[in-house]
Amino acid sequence: MARILNPGEGPIRGEHYLPADPATVFWGRSPVEGDAPVLEVDPGVEVTIDTLSHEGVLDDQGSDPVAFFGGHGVAREDVLTDAVALAASRARDPEDGPHVLTGPVAVRGAEVGDILSIDVVELLPRVPYGVISNRHGRGALPGEFPRGDATVSIFARLDEEAGLGSIPLRAGAAERVHFPARPFLGTMGVAVAGAERPHSVPPGRHGGNIDINLLVEGSTIHLPVLVPRALAYIGDPHFAQGDGEVALTAFEASLRATLRFRVTKADDPFAGFVHRFGPVVETPEFWVPTGLDEDLREAMKNSVRAAIAFLVGGYGMDEEHAYAYLSAATDFDISQVVDRVTGVHARIRKADFG
Repeated sequence: MARILNPGEGPIRGEHYLPADPATVFWGRSPVEGDAPVLEVDPGVEVTIDTLSHEGVLDDQGSDPVAFFGGHGVAREDVLTDAVALAASRARDPEDGPHVLTGPVAVRGAEVGDILSIDVVELLPRVPYGVISNRHGRGALPGEFPRGDATVSIFARLDEEAGLGSIPLRAGAAERVHFPARPFLGTMGVAVAGAERPHSVPPGRHGGNIDINLLVEGSTIHLPVLVPRALAYIGDPHFAQGDGEVALTAFEASLRATLRFRVTKADDPFAGFVHRFGPVVETPEFWVPTGLDEDLREAMKNSVRAAIAFLVGGYGMDEEHAYAYLSAATDFDISQVVDRVTGVHARIRKADFG
């Protein structure tokens, strides 16, 4: 068995370290302005944060990760101790979401109207296995899958050295299908104003469960600061996900993330854009404006509107030329169709603008 990164063990790159123990996580809901931070940091420092996958700890999987993963051949010592502690000490309201969110992290100097940029510095698998699940009433084909009465949870393995995930071709088969592993965090968000904590499933202006698989190492998400000190959180770790995430979950598995938090002040024009149009992802190759809506067609429209406004404000194009460029040169990808609020994101190549 490959390395197991239990709390405090193994590589910890950041200046600060935040474990995912029961006292430092939300389960099914995300923070609001009145919540006390579990860590406070200065902008620009690297912070290492453990995340826990919800797969293997949920009630429809027995609320016992030792038994659940043991049923797939995982030894007791290879089950994360913080997953065991969470299942043993916390009960999740069935009306809440499934996601385990580590935080909130207060970022000094972040004020309402600013942008919080979260750089993904490093993502380390904490285990060499994970789960892909399909549940009733969920996924792209509700009513068609699962075929039976029970949740279907497919056990997946990671070959970290080869950079590949795999699952059996069918139940009980020795043959496996292999696919690229591209670890990323499905949830990266900031707290919202008011007292009502957002459900962890639908993404929104605050970010949250946006499930954009471009957020691998070397990428950044830009989020609007909605409360003082931002109160950021992360979760929903993946080893891999296809655009759409059609079964409901993808290759869900726990990660140790090292992040850098940066603040851009409200007087920067980009801050106004992010506050108006919502989260923007950035990779070395692409600018990625997003569009969200319960209706996938409206999410597409919102993504196109955001992309046009980005090109007008960022590169000085007029709207007609921006619209034409997007049609000729930009891919619009479906982030996910399974999180109540669907997502579409545009991949605008930086190189096209010199």
